[in-house]
Amino acid sequence: MVERQPLLSQIQTALQRSRGVVLTGPRQCGKTTLARELLAPDSVNYFDLEDPASLARLDEPMTALQALQGLVVIDEVQRRPELFPVLRVLLDRKAAPAHFLVLGSASGDLLRQSSESLAGRVEYVTLGGFSLPELGAAAESRLWLRGGFPLSYLAANEADSAAWRRDFMRTLLERELPQWGVRVSATALRRFWTMLAHYHGQTWNAAEPARALGVSEPTTRHYLDLLTDALMVRQLPPWHANLGKRQVKAPKVYVRDSGLLHQLLGIDGERALLSHPKVGASWEGFAIEQVLATQAHDEAFFWATHQGAEIDLILRRGDRLFGIECKRADAPRMTASLRTAPADLGLECVAVLYPGQRRYALSDAIEVVPLAELAEAQDLFEAGNTLA
Repeated sequence: MVERQPLLSQIQTALQRSRGVVLTGPRQCGKTTLARELLAPDSVNYFDLEDPASLARLDEPMTALQALQGLVVIDEVQRRPELFPVLRVLLDRKAAPAHFLVLGSASGDLLRQSSESLAGRVEYVTLGGFSLPELGAAAESRLWLRGGFPLSYLAANEADSAAWRRDFMRTLLERELPQWGVRVSATALRRFWTMLAHYHGQTWNAAEPARALGVSEPTTRHYLDLLTDALMVRQLPPWHANLGKRQVKAPKVYVRDSGLLHQLLGIDGERALLSHPKVGASWEGFAIEQVLATQAHDEAFFWATHQGAEIDLILRRGDRLFGIECKRADAPRMTASLRTAPADLGLECVAVLYPGQRRYALSDAIEVVPLAELAEAQDLFEAGNTLA
């Protein structure tokens, strides 16, 4: 059992601030486990909408919910979207006898419905898989290979982990997405997802996958958005600076979970991973997800020019910008991009993450940092660190 106390504390803090909290994330990432640490599943205040008994109790939702006090948990809320207007009424009561924790597997419809009905009334918390601070630095290689989904990471062996990921993808495509109203063939979406894995870490160009799949470019855009809504794919938007250079305007695409990426690429073990042509891109995506899971930010971007200059990740905190480069190399060195980008983009400093063990400076504002240091859950850029 992996303790996820920081996430639990984040949810508890959100519940103290707000009458309602929407906890979203992909299926099987641990949302229900965390909710059950806050409220026993046999409580009258716990509604699991995959349980027929809970569904029956909510046939008359206002009657069922309005008299409850304390914490109320509604799990798999995307199965009953008509609950959102009821929750709005309950959250608007002057007296607040209950606080609501609403769990849902992320989907475009779920977020749209909750944002429209509960705007200004709820706080959002997004949950992902395991991260380095939860597992420790020693888990880095295994986490990269298997990904962060708990049942994949904790499987008894590599074969069991791969079997879980294979079944997870099949269930998502064949059962979950259709339940969200997606009217796309599971076979077509699986082919697109597999093709997308080969574009992992590259800027999005709809023309090539459209030609390969024999569909229109808007159709591939729709497929990409579906997988993004499901939190399976990350579209990292470009940052635009006021420079006299042609800058990349298309997003970069990543398969968010490294274990699912490896499954799609047919990688069945560490040896196969380390010899695969996408090993560098895989490590880059893994490092970016760890940064986004551990480092505070308001928004995240990448930056690139058509002349070849690039910064893998830019974090915005208010009016401050910080850069992240991901280099799977023994000893990263200064590059042309690192030399010019901080001044061109107004970056306060840049951290170059790599899989080594020693931290060292490339300049006053650029430092090479082992990825394993993210396991300490420290802020890379604040006072007390040499980058600050």
